[in-house]
Amino acid sequence: MSRSSASRAARLLNLPRTECREALAAMSERQQHAVRHYWGLWAHEGQLPPEGDWLAWLILAGRGFGKTRAGAEWVRARAEADPEARIALVGASLGEVRSVMVEGESGLLAIAPHGKKPKFEPSKRQLQWPGGGRAMLYSAGEAESLRGPQHSHAWCDEIAKWDNSGGKAVAAWDNLLLGLRLGSRPQVVATTTPRAVPLLLRLIDHPAVEITRGRTEDNRKNLPPRYLAAMRREFGKSALGRQELDGELLQDVEGALWTRALLEQCRESAAASPPVRVVIGVDPPASSGGDACGIVVCALGEDGLARVLADCSVEKASPEKWARAVATAAAKWRADRVVAEANQGGEMVAAVLRAADISLPLKLVHARHGKTARAEPVAALYETGRVRHAGLFPVLEDQLCGLMAGGGYEGPGRSPDRADAAVWALTELVLGRSGVPRVWVS
Repeated sequence: MSRSSASRAARLLNLPRTECREALAAMSERQQHAVRHYWGLWAHEGQLPPEGDWLAWLILAGRGFGKTRAGAEWVRARAEADPEARIALVGASLGEVRSVMVEGESGLLAIAPHGKKPKFEPSKRQLQWPGGGRAMLYSAGEAESLRGPQHSHAWCDEIAKWDNSGGKAVAAWDNLLLGLRLGSRPQVVATTTPRAVPLLLRLIDHPAVEITRGRTEDNRKNLPPRYLAAMRREFGKSALGRQELDGELLQDVEGALWTRALLEQCRESAAASPPVRVVIGVDPPASSGGDACGIVVCALGEDGLARVLADCSVEKASPEKWARAVATAAAKWRADRVVAEANQGGEMVAAVLRAADISLPLKLVHARHGKTARAEPVAALYETGRVRHAGLFPVLEDQLCGLMAGGGYEGPGRSPDRADAAVWALTELVLGRSGVPRVWVS
């Protein structure tokens, strides 16, 4: 579309809705098609590439900001403008590259104008544009697959989700950059919701990286109002809301027993070893209208490592409801033991759990030390590589990162109920009776 056509299109959008419809109806089919696919007209400011000679453009924003559309449109522009373009599409897995970056609602196939749609060859992991530009699909989990190929451009999606175990995410990025040597101006776009992973922290401090930050609400014109209202009502200014909606990179609390970088080092996409024992930790609430009931599933693998498998915690639940949630988790995960803190209403805790499932393998524990003192030896297990997280557990991890060395809690909510449940389970699994704190069974 020419600059004059773009200017006319921009004026068109500023008309009242009825007049805009009439003007669009008066256009030829070709003109309507051009207007629909002129990205510079429809994009909000945060979706357009920055000026300057940058190596990487990092879009660090909340969900629904339009990161995927921005990345796809940038790739489309490169592929259509340069017949020699060789573009790497890199995601957390090949499945996500295909389902989100290529075939998704904002992916490369969906945004392409008629007549300019690339040909997708799944068996070759390749997209071919009519003009000659090509894009190849890669998984960040297979860092070695990026070692040999050369590219002129790259789009890396959700880099904070890439597998960080064994330095895989950083290795994938480094291999990509080492092969980014075609053309006169190689560039890469990275789109992600923020998490304090090593690769993201490195890019933020890199002098050749331009950063666009944004919130979900920046794209409100393209999002249902009910969705925005529901997300704000559900998450508000919680740590999860600040990260997932406001695109804020949450920083560590100085003096905390856990850091986000430590948790990322301990993360697996799924449990890498079959369990030989499963324990569920339970931190019952003092009342049904108060804190959540922490219910965390942990396992000891055949490789000798402990893993957090699931966070089944429930909010503001009656004793009967949280007891049923415990029983359901125990049945689903085939738990060998349920360890429940019984400092407050020990007999009541046992009674409601037994009522939910009489055969529940229950062990009641009474804490003789505070939550932080109980957590310190478990934090040491993480630091020595003896615990893994099989997946992402945002609320639980926020609570772990709020437990302070020497006492105190500076995380979300009034109490680290999920963190405490995890501590009980991991203590039972790894530290046993020799661990700290000592417990006695009622």
